[in-house]
Amino acid sequence: MNELPQQLVNGLLLGSMYGLVAIGYTMVYGIVQLINFAHGEIFMMGGFGALTMYLYVLPDGTSMWVALPLMLVGGIIVAVLVAVGAERFAYRPLRTAPRLAPLITAIGLSLALQQAVWAWYPDARSAITFPQIEGGPFEIGSVTIQTGDLFLLIAAPISMAILAYFVMKTRTGRGMQATAQDPDTAKLMGINTDRIIVVAFALGAAFAAIGAVAYGLKYGEVQFRMGFILGLKAFTAAVLGGIGNIYGAMLGGLVLGVAEALSTAYISDIPGMEQFGSQSWANVWAFVLLILVLLFRPQGLLGERVADRA
Repeated sequence: MNELPQQLVNGLLLGSMYGLVAIGYTMVYGIVQLINFAHGEIFMMGGFGALTMYLYVLPDGTSMWVALPLMLVGGIIVAVLVAVGAERFAYRPLRTAPRLAPLITAIGLSLALQQAVWAWYPDARSAITFPQIEGGPFEIGSVTIQTGDLFLLIAAPISMAILAYFVMKTRTGRGMQATAQDPDTAKLMGINTDRIIVVAFALGAAFAAIGAVAYGLKYGEVQFRMGFILGLKAFTAAVLGGIGNIYGAMLGGLVLGVAEALSTAYISDIPGMEQFGSQSWANVWAFVLLILVLLFRPQGLLGERVADRA
């Protein structure tokens, strides 16, 4: 039990990363009813965009305290460009097609982005070391926070505050809520729904890029497969919190992260369960949690879309 505060902090940090990526799933679904399974690869592209900024744009020896904001900008630019391009050329032509068509397209796009990075990015066929912030770790009572986690500790709440303000207070945010409620009526009211959909893809990609930088700082590497499992977990978080609900996405991510941290730390202490507490079982327990929640609350923890309350 002495490790409980540390495990809770680990889970909250991990869950914050899941939540940042889950926001992209839930925003796109809330507006166009599309599960964008390529979003995990958009997350991956954001990580490689940030790495490219550090390796090929910034001068050698640049301090990470100076480089990190520029890496974040680079990652966001790459992720947003990929997401907006996917919406314009892959998803928009299929907007009136049966739902299975864009779903298959999303899976194909996911594989294409993976293979593009594997084939054309230098040294991407194996994991590439991600630059780390100097200093740390930091001790707060019995809790140790790694230097790389400081970025996530600061970025996650700021990102959520900015998103909440944007959705609830700005004209475009209110347009997103209206489009999510009824796109046809929104068009009659003069809202450019095509632009709103592009904004939703772009915002989701920006949050995914922030999550990708956090991933690189936390694990010390990026690789072309990094978006697959994390994308599935982020989608799980979105469903767990209530697909289409942006606050539910972050809540689902936090619940999932804490459950994963606690399961890997404590399940092995239960007699007869020793083999189920390893890190390799963390993914299994994440999906077990999802199944249990959906059995008793199929609409997710927070239920209806945020837009429905506008």
